Amino acid sequence: MALDEAIARVRREARQVVSAQEVERRIAAMARRIEAQFATANPVILAIMNGGAFTAVRLCGHFDFPYEFAYVHASRYGDRLTGGPVEWLVEPDAALAGRTVLIVDDILDHGATLEDLGARLERLGVASMSIAVLVDKNVGGESSRLQADFVGIVTTEDAFLFGCGMDYKGYWRGLPALYAVRTS
Repeated sequence: MALDEAIARVRREARQVVSAQEVERRIAAMARRIEAQFATANPVILAIMNGGAFTAVRLCGHFDFPYEFAYVHASRYGDRLTGGPVEWLVEPDAALAGRTVLIVDDILDHGATLEDLGARLERLGVASMSIAVLVDKNVGGESSRLQADFVGIVTTEDAFLFGCGMDYKGYWRGLPALYAVRTS
């Protein structure tokens, strides 16, 4: 089977986990909680590329307070379905020193990328940092795992998710709903 057909089949057979309307409702609710905390903080919204950019842009559309936008680019998956070591393509900028930073990512699973980024930001000397994720994939057994300050959707489903910034082998990030790859 050709790659494009295999990718298309994954999308056709995927199970919708959260509808586009519910995703947007959850993003709006998360944005209200963030605005309550950051309205006077002049924060930097720091999106983790690629997936976190989708969530960050959708969140920022709800904000009615001044903020700056920046990004970092890290990857643990590439075209794999399991995470590897954190690979930094664009690291945090020294201009973040002394700033209030809201890190935005699409999903928190094992937390390796967010932990690595947090350590890098601490070394840069940010004034404070908080984490917002669209999906907290809490699959249990990780009591010492990093916790997000703002979460849109909590799932205990141990499935490979895509849509809403999350991809399947580089595809389907832009879908407005959240899907799970069928394994059987």
